[in-house]
Amino acid sequence: MNISGEGPTLGPTVAEIVESHVSGSGSPSRTARMVCDAIEARGDDGTWLSTVPRDQLMAAAAELEARPGARGLPLYGVPFGVKDSIDVAGVPTTLSCPGYAYVAETTAPVVQRLLDAGALYVGKTNLDQFATGLNGTRTPFTVPRSVYGGDMISGGSSSGSALAVALGEVPFAVATDTAGSGRVPAALNGVVGYKPSRGLISTVGLVPACKSLDCITMMAGCIDDVDRVMAVMAGVDDDDPWSRASGPGFDGDRITIGLPPVEELEFFGDEAMRDAHLAFRNKLQNNSFSVPTEVVEVSLAPFLAAGELLYSGPWVAERLVVFDEFLDEHPEEIVPVVRDILRSGLKYTAVDAFAALQRLAELRAEVGRIWRAMDVLVVPTIGRTFTVDEVLAQPIAANTMLGHYTHFGNLLDLLGISVPQGTTADGRPHAAMLLGDALSDDTVLHLAAELLDEPRAHASVVGRPELNSVQAKPLQHNRKAVL
Repeated sequence: MNISGEGPTLGPTVAEIVESHVSGSGSPSRTARMVCDAIEARGDDGTWLSTVPRDQLMAAAAELEARPGARGLPLYGVPFGVKDSIDVAGVPTTLSCPGYAYVAETTAPVVQRLLDAGALYVGKTNLDQFATGLNGTRTPFTVPRSVYGGDMISGGSSSGSALAVALGEVPFAVATDTAGSGRVPAALNGVVGYKPSRGLISTVGLVPACKSLDCITMMAGCIDDVDRVMAVMAGVDDDDPWSRASGPGFDGDRITIGLPPVEELEFFGDEAMRDAHLAFRNKLQNNSFSVPTEVVEVSLAPFLAAGELLYSGPWVAERLVVFDEFLDEHPEEIVPVVRDILRSGLKYTAVDAFAALQRLAELRAEVGRIWRAMDVLVVPTIGRTFTVDEVLAQPIAANTMLGHYTHFGNLLDLLGISVPQGTTADGRPHAAMLLGDALSDDTVLHLAAELLDEPRAHASVVGRPELNSVQAKPLQHNRKAVL
């Protein structure tokens, strides 16, 4: 593979942007202008499906600057993108399917919380159609490529969200994750992809892929940005039946890291990726972290067994709860591989569903016992990379390989963070994935910060009130259009 890209070119952090706006060395209007210039300079590269027109974004920035008390908001003038499966009032939600598109009447709570915190909505980002896929090629629009070049896939389904951050156009972007969509594209573009514990962020206003598994996630350049944005986005929502409060903060004590035996790891013939990951593991085991760590060996077998249930089991049928009618009436509007996946859900029976649920319960119990021996499980985010042509030649097999380490996450109620860890010997991105049991987010985030050599205070993921002056407000659904 001829790697011609330079990797991510991150822009200023959330903290740096807010500080410049508050101090007067910068301003929301200046930042908005720079964002527009950066997006226009690249043209249609598959990152954005729609953006706020320049004059409207500049007007929103000017209104924010004139608003009393706005300088005290935690995300004052910080630009962000939103995956185009999440509603923003007055803006089409397309799911990368023009025939399915509708104009949202209500802004999703997660986006409204960001707006209330002073952030500037920039536009909607590209995705694998109906959020079905992990590779970024399943779109009728321009197929995005990784920032590392070589015609490498961007990853999906949150392809545009990862690219918007990796290109330095916005410091963070809102994404989703059902089977790895918030982690795989992060790995392929050298940014942080954080899938929090299911329910910490309201999924109201998200068009579901699999409603029982879906998570709102985010892409960012560093863990501090994750902390600051999560302090705004997270909150219990009574209208979301899966909503729940965050877990305890990291107590500063020892972190026990679980590593699978090397022989249980799969790299699908990619020796350079294998070498990079084994070198990373060696560094992990000989670390000089600021907190004590201990490494234990754990089997990956029950995790992988759960992952096999996702697409070879009845959960694929859950997608038909939302898309069955459209599939029946407008099949020609759907990308062929996505159409085939949706149709495959029709073969499952209620007996199949109950049998799979019972098997999953058994695996959850087995995995639960494993969590007693560790705090964080560390695996590769992906085992190998692919070019666009390679994915188009074997769309199902390539996608399955990309999800090898991510498919089981939501089924087992885990959180996950993809952390960039440099490149392979031939210049391709390598990332590690840190997994934790539900509601252990802060401990896992702390280890992620250690791996990125970021200082981080001991505080829970939504327990940093010094970052967030709107955190104490109850989550409310604002029905007002933002454009």
